[in-house]
Amino acid sequence: MLAVMLFELFVDELDVSIKFYERRLGFRVVRREADYASLAREHAILGLASVDKLPAEAEGPGFSRARLAGVRGAGVEIVLEVRDVDAALEQVERAGFSVVEPLRERPWGLRDFRVVDPDGYYVRVTTR
Repeated sequence: MLAVMLFELFVDELDVSIKFYERRLGFRVVRREADYASLAREHAILGLASVDKLPAEAEGPGFSRARLAGVRGAGVEIVLEVRDVDAALEQVERAGFSVVEPLRERPWGLRDFRVVDPDGYYVRVTTR
């Protein structure tokens, strides 16, 4: 059975987030609406949705503007595995963005670096 995982992030400024994922991490927009965008990079799929489209308050476990008023992505690390982490790092630096954790070899055998997107979501870019 084929499984594909899609992440959907709620963001404050859709255009700013789109530019971040395009320029910094090599995604491309595959669908764009007024308050939503779908981006892809090879088999990785990312949805970006405007926080403004959410209800002010939500009953139950759903998202709302009130729930997202705190730290976004707390406790979540988004991992993007790429073929060439050195090239990915070069793309990030060439785009003029800073890295929050530099490229390094990890004890578990992976090499990675970490960035934070405009809404505070923590992204680890890695390779085997």
